Amino acid sequence: MITWKIPETRKDLSRFYTGEEECLTALPGESRLDDTAGQLRRIVEALSLTNPDADHLPSLTEQLRGIADELEARTESPSERLTEMWEGDGVARHDPVTGPENTLAPPLVMHVVEDGWVEGEVTLGLPYQGPPAAVHGGVCAALLDAALAVANHRAGNNGMTAKLEISYRRPTPLYRPITVRAKQLRYEGRKRFTIGELVANGEVCASAEGLFIARRTPSGTDG
Repeated sequence: MITWKIPETRKDLSRFYTGEEECLTALPGESRLDDTAGQLRRIVEALSLTNPDADHLPSLTEQLRGIADELEARTESPSERLTEMWEGDGVARHDPVTGPENTLAPPLVMHVVEDGWVEGEVTLGLPYQGPPAAVHGGVCAALLDAALAVANHRAGNNGMTAKLEISYRRPTPLYRPITVRAKQLRYEGRKRFTIGELVANGEVCASAEGLFIARRTPSGTDG
């Protein structure tokens, strides 16, 4: 079992909005790992579009095995990374939706827009498919959960997801730009109430209503 010490200070998924920042998530290209992760995303996308019986796969597999062996030989312990990823200043770069260092992330970049909304645009390919030509419902939920969290950060009222209700109105298409947007409506004590939606081709594909609960501060007061 992996155990680790939870850092006393934790990075945010996004920057607190002070009226000056426009981008609320980690920007790709700010760390050495970003480009490596980007190339791996290219591999995953290309592999998903490759014929399973393609003649070049055996030799390609050996090349990838060599790369995997080299990476594994240079890794740090999971317990160290689990803590280090959350320590220090700045935004979290490993988030599975917005993190440019995470190969699972598209990654989604979110910006400040009008009337308290945060917004980003992403195009998803075959690795994210659920129904034919549509984004998997769980991926839609992850996009919305991340967007709602960013909206909370912009409002200056963070919280952990306690409840997320999603209405799937129509399929969210692959290989089409998807606008991901969210806004915090209000907060009551430690509770934060936030909404969001996925829009493609001018239509709302999925919408979400979230309840988030703020962590208590070390003094025991609401955070």
